[in-house]
Amino acid sequence: MITEVRVPDIGDFEDVDVVEVFVQPGARVAPEQSLITIESEKASLEIPSPSAGVVKEVKVAVGDKVSEGTLIVTLEVDGEQKDATSAQSTTRAEKDTRTPAKAEARTSAAKQPTAAATSAESAVEQLNEETDAAGGDAKATITEAPSVEQQQDRPTRRAAPQTPPAPESTRPPHASPSVRRFARELGVDLTKIEGSGRKERVVKEDVQSYVKRRLAEPASAGAFALPPLPHIDFAKFGEIETERLSKINLLTGRNVHRSWLHIPHVTQFDEADITDLEEFRKANQPEDKGFKLTFLAFLLKACAGTLKTFPRFNSSLDDSGENLVLKHYINIGVAVDTPKGLVVPVITDVESKGIFELAEELAAISGRARDGKLGPKDIQGATFSISSLGGIGGTAFTPIINAPEVAILGVARAALKPLYRDGETVPRLILPLCLSYDHRVIDGAAAARFTTHLASLLGDIRRLAL
Repeated sequence: MITEVRVPDIGDFEDVDVVEVFVQPGARVAPEQSLITIESEKASLEIPSPSAGVVKEVKVAVGDKVSEGTLIVTLEVDGEQKDATSAQSTTRAEKDTRTPAKAEARTSAAKQPTAAATSAESAVEQLNEETDAAGGDAKATITEAPSVEQQQDRPTRRAAPQTPPAPESTRPPHASPSVRRFARELGVDLTKIEGSGRKERVVKEDVQSYVKRRLAEPASAGAFALPPLPHIDFAKFGEIETERLSKINLLTGRNVHRSWLHIPHVTQFDEADITDLEEFRKANQPEDKGFKLTFLAFLLKACAGTLKTFPRFNSSLDDSGENLVLKHYINIGVAVDTPKGLVVPVITDVESKGIFELAEELAAISGRARDGKLGPKDIQGATFSISSLGGIGGTAFTPIINAPEVAILGVARAALKPLYRDGETVPRLILPLCLSYDHRVIDGAAAARFTTHLASLLGDIRRLAL
């Protein structure tokens, strides 16, 4: 016998979303086994199968909207169950005819709610409890228990005990709408979570604990996972010595590793002619000031001017990764090589300070960095960074972005190169520029414009006054 299973009376709810479908065509179901879950903005409800049998067709899918009376599945009710139920009904009728007292007692018992009605009532009560918890005023309702004649017309509902219950693993977990939504957002399968709430109900804390456990598990060597590095016993190849990394080395290593994994790095290379700038710097060294006028002070000022022209380089992505935080202040971090490792003190409000002021502050903070006397405020709040290897050597390198910044400028050692100018070849002092940027925020064309503008400022120091 083919039976149509429809959405029962769910009160004032209409056009409710189907959020889960538990069965497929050909699946065998037991009485009261959940077929689908529907969810409104305030509550959810699982619709059970009225009888045991085999699902012939599934008429709804996740995302569909249903109301009372919407066809869910067509169900082929077990034949043995139907025959047994009919035989039991006939036997009871004969006994009731011969024994008026028993018939009266059976009629009295029939007035009590059936097992299916009790189960449905419990489900609706659960829906109403969830609605109350959500602050809603709409309540699901249930129709009155069927009469004796109606129960005899539907014998399949009386044959539930003949089919064994569904295995525990196939039963959907108990969870509130908010917990189900939370699990779907995280991509968590609720059937894999053991509930700690009342009657083994899955609560939000259970989902969070499950996610934390999974994150703590060692990464597998899948297509998108990082396989662990193999352990190598170096001592078998010769004599070795183990040296503990300094705290600065450890912190720097973690930071650059995190940045390298999370940020899609691209590096733009360019050159700046700093011949005139270097002559000006040497001719204007301050006397009896206690500091030198270094090239880095000019570079700080030129970067500040370029960041004002290209504010996207002076920004950060927010936690969602969907919004850009544009900063109206320019604080530039300067990488300093110290005996204990690399540190990056921050020069604040660079755009509002003069060249001599920047040179003096740079000398003071670099000294504190080498002496290990930097405070927390000295290394916080950078919007852009500079890593200069000019005093050591090298021709080019690819600096790693200091997250949450979106760009970092690296400069290598300046060198004299022959350039063709005004019909003749002349020696010029050329500075290599290496700009690494976050490709989620900055594209290649913007990076090229940035380095071109920066090179023009360094090439003509008069433009710094504009």
